[in-house]
Amino acid sequence: MGAAIGAGLSTAAYALGVEPGLRLRMTRYALTPPNWPPGFHLRLGVVADLHAGEPHMGTDRVRRVVAAANALRPDVMLFLGDLNASHRFLSRRFWPGETAALLADLRAPLGTYAILGNHDWWEDEAAQQANRGPTEAHGALERNGIPVLENTGRRLVKDGRPFWLLGLGDQWAWWGGSVRRLHRGGVDDLPATLAVADDDAPAILMAHEPDIFPQVPSRIAVTLAGHTHGGQGRLFGWAPFTASKFGNRYAYGHVVEGDRHLIVSGGLGCSVAPVRFGAPPEIVLVELGQPGAG
Repeated sequence: MGAAIGAGLSTAAYALGVEPGLRLRMTRYALTPPNWPPGFHLRLGVVADLHAGEPHMGTDRVRRVVAAANALRPDVMLFLGDLNASHRFLSRRFWPGETAALLADLRAPLGTYAILGNHDWWEDEAAQQANRGPTEAHGALERNGIPVLENTGRRLVKDGRPFWLLGLGDQWAWWGGSVRRLHRGGVDDLPATLAVADDDAPAILMAHEPDIFPQVPSRIAVTLAGHTHGGQGRLFGWAPFTASKFGNRYAYGHVVEGDRHLIVSGGLGCSVAPVRFGAPPEIVLVELGQPGAG
């Protein structure tokens, strides 16, 4: 019994004190989707679900995340939403402008682009009451030089090769009052987002929640998502709880369905409680096409 109690306490201490605030993993995915142009190599740095707030994701920790992401030397840097934490165990809350100013130090030759997450909407009382944006997080990111792509996109060029970067509006924008009836709707418009890519250049889709993936056509080379935190607790690759109606299907990692690709980041911060176990905070590097090409 003593050994069991000791093991339980050690596990709890690790889940509360070590994995959420001290570990930081770099996860790399290399893939060549069927519709990706030959000879085109593109590196995407992905930072998701920061949930800044002390004690686990304070200023120094965010700065270390930014430095580590920059060290990966991506061609373009992507932030997939959820700037700040809002759970009850915070010792200090951050304001959107405070966190966005720290993310302004993200560096990539083709720039940094963002989408908003559900917490960027839920924590904005004015937007919730008005039932419309823009949110404070949106403005804070834009003021710090990070464009927010909300049902729109940008045509970017690397080494003379164009590609589309598309950003979907958040699917869980409107708070419904309980975890089991989370949203009255979102601000996502997939047809309008896809319509932005009006030529045959390859397209990449950023979507905070992965649940949109069954609707994403093969026109999209890869969909990048966060939100689930990998379940925030995983045992042998399985999460007992995920913030997705599809359960573990889209909880984490590289998912291939037919000729369509989805990559779900485990993110960096915590929601509901400052606990992570078997789902360490991570920065993701996605390499599309063969290295050395392009």
